[in-house]
Amino acid sequence: MPKGSPQASVNRIHGLGAECIVTDVNYDDTVRLASKTADKNDWMLVQDTAWDGYEQIPTWISQGYMTMADEAIEQLTTITEKRPTHVMLQAGVGAMAGGVLGYLSDKLGADTFKAVISEPEAANCIYRSGTSDNGSMQCVGGNLNSIMAGLACGEPNPVTWPILRNCSRAFVSVADNISATGMRILGNPLKGDTAVTSGESGAINLGLLYFLTSKPEGKTAADALGLNKDSVVLLFNTEGDTNPQRYRKLVWEGGLEITA
Repeated sequence: MPKGSPQASVNRIHGLGAECIVTDVNYDDTVRLASKTADKNDWMLVQDTAWDGYEQIPTWISQGYMTMADEAIEQLTTITEKRPTHVMLQAGVGAMAGGVLGYLSDKLGADTFKAVISEPEAANCIYRSGTSDNGSMQCVGGNLNSIMAGLACGEPNPVTWPILRNCSRAFVSVADNISATGMRILGNPLKGDTAVTSGESGAINLGLLYFLTSKPEGKTAADALGLNKDSVVLLFNTEGDTNPQRYRKLVWEGGLEITA
């Protein structure tokens, strides 16, 4: 696991009887170390990002994420006759986002909704790629420090990047406090809504949606995306409280609030 992985996650892996090694490097370098170790020991590597010569398993994993999209659309039809006007997806390497967006674009039509791809500003390789002059993949190095550890990846997945590049309307680099706000909203919703215990990586888009639609600084972007009271926005929470101690710090004690 990458540098900075919470001890709670390490303990859960140990609890399953598996060995867990926390490296002193970031996610992408940890993947390379895992690949090298697998080759050395003749092990099978199951990894959701891809590189030349290692595409099949990451493709299967991204295709597996399509189940989320299929179930979401099925569930949505029981709630409203309206289709999503906006789909907001979080990205690390882009495996989940690419799989879900590919399915929805095929099922609903890529021109029927606006896709927004978000990620931590400390690991914003997808944002940099999407806003580059020629849409080529851009990488981010360093520690990639973010409370959104599940999204702290610095190198896009080449298998899914073309989907994100071609089917997304906007790419957003998001500060940690936006995600923390999303966690608090999910855990303390309006009366009648179901409370959701969400981890940092899962709450990023609700926090972003709140920021865009309620803060003056987000108005220009919200207007450009056509976000308004009639919008039907589809979000996916992909994480529970994987770090319970930090969850309480952020949700109960109000850490990392939006001050503007």
